[in-house]
Amino acid sequence: MPEQVAGFPFWEVTFDERGALARPAEAEALLGELPSAGVTDLLVMAHGWNSTRETARDLYSRFFAQVRAVLERPGVRQTPRTTIGIVGVIWPSMRWPDEPLPARGGGGAARLRRAPADSTQVRALKAVFTAPEQRRALDELARLLATRPADPKALARFQQLLRPLVAGADAAPAVEDNGEQALLTAHPQRVFAHFSAVGPRRRRQGAAGFSNPFATLWDGAKEALRAATYWEMKKRAGLAGKDGLGPLLGRLRAAQPRLRLHLLGHSFGARLVSFSLTGMPADGAASSPVKSVILLQGAFSHFAFTPALPHDRARGGALAGAERRVDGPVVVTHSQRDTALGELYPLASLVGRDDAAAADDLLFRWGAIGYDGAQAVPAGAARLGAVGQAYPFAAGAILNLDGNALIATGGPPSGAHGDIFDPETAWASLAAADLVVGGAV
Repeated sequence: MPEQVAGFPFWEVTFDERGALARPAEAEALLGELPSAGVTDLLVMAHGWNSTRETARDLYSRFFAQVRAVLERPGVRQTPRTTIGIVGVIWPSMRWPDEPLPARGGGGAARLRRAPADSTQVRALKAVFTAPEQRRALDELARLLATRPADPKALARFQQLLRPLVAGADAAPAVEDNGEQALLTAHPQRVFAHFSAVGPRRRRQGAAGFSNPFATLWDGAKEALRAATYWEMKKRAGLAGKDGLGPLLGRLRAAQPRLRLHLLGHSFGARLVSFSLTGMPADGAASSPVKSVILLQGAFSHFAFTPALPHDRARGGALAGAERRVDGPVVVTHSQRDTALGELYPLASLVGRDDAAAADDLLFRWGAIGYDGAQAVPAGAARLGAVGQAYPFAAGAILNLDGNALIATGGPPSGAHGDIFDPETAWASLAAADLVVGGAV
C-alpha cells in the first residue's frame, strides 16, 4: 500500500548522481501499486536545493497540503472522474547550511537561525561530493576559508581546488551557458571580486568591506564555491531527468497507456523534469502521456527552450523544442524577487567574459528562467493570480507566469526562491493539469 501525503497516494523514486535508479524497488512498487490505487492523474514533483530526504519530503508535504486545501475550498471542485496520485523524486542535491528554508505558513519568510562557520559549511558538502578527491579538496577548501591567508597564491590554490567539484569541467559546456569555465579559468582575484558583491557578509558590511581587500576576496571565494556546487547540482538534475525520470515515465506509459502525467519541479528540480522530456520514448506530443509541466522558479537558462540563441543564431538551447513533447501547457513561474536566480546565477556566468556589450545585455544573456521567464521562444504571458483565475493555457506551448506580486518573500542570499507554498501557485498547477473546475475565491 502506498503512503499518503495530504490525502493523496504517494510514492518516492530515488536517483543517484549519474541519473540511475538508486532504489529500483521503489520504481517496481510504483508500477505495481498504481493500478489498484485507481490513479488517473499522477503528479510527479522534483525538489531543488535540499540536503536530505527529509527536507525533500517536507517540501512535498507542504506543497501538496496547499493543493489539498485548494481542492477543499468552497466553489472549487476536482474534475470529475479523476483520481490524483503523487510521486516525489529524490536526487542527491545540497542546500548550504546558511541558506534558510522558507517558513511554514502562508508566507515565505526565512527561518532565522545562526549559520555555522564557513569551514563547517564546506565540510557539510561531503554529503553530496563523495569521491575521495572531492572530499580531500573540501577539507583543504575548509582550511583556507578558516584561515583566510592574505596571499594571492592561496586564492589561486582555492580556485584550483574547485576543479574536482565541477564535474566534466573539461568537457564542452551546455550551449546556453558556460559559467563553470569562467570560474576555473579567469584570474582568481577577478573571479572572487565579482562574487564578493553577492556574499551575505558583504551585504551586511556594505562599503566597509573594502577596508580589507583580502577579507572581501575570501567572501567572494566562498560565494564562488557556492556557485561551483550550483553547477554540479544543475548537471545532476539534467542527468536524473534525461537518464532516470524520462525512461521511468516511458515505463509508466507502457504499463498504463491512459495514465495522465503532470511534471512539477522547483529550482533545479524544474531542470530535472524538463530534461526528462528528452529521455522519454519519442511518441510525439499528440500521444504524449505528459499533460502539463510546471516549472517553479526554475534554476536554468531562460534560453533553454529557444531554437536559436539571440547571441548565436546557429545554436539553440539544450531543450529546444522539448515543449512540443507535452500534450498540454508548459508553465514557467518567474519573479525578480528571486535573488538566487537574479544575482548568483548570471553573475557566475559573467566573471570570465570581456564582452563589449553593456552589463544589462550580459545579465540578460546569462539569465535564469525563474527570474524573467522563457526567452527567445514563442510564449504566452499572464500574471500569477488568485484561486479561480483562468489562464490562457495551450497544448505544447509555454506560458510565462509573472509571480512578482506573490513570489516575493525571503531574505538573502536566495530571496524569494522558496516562496512557492501558497494557494495561488497550487491553483495554477491544478488548472494547468485540467484537474479543477469552479474557483470561488
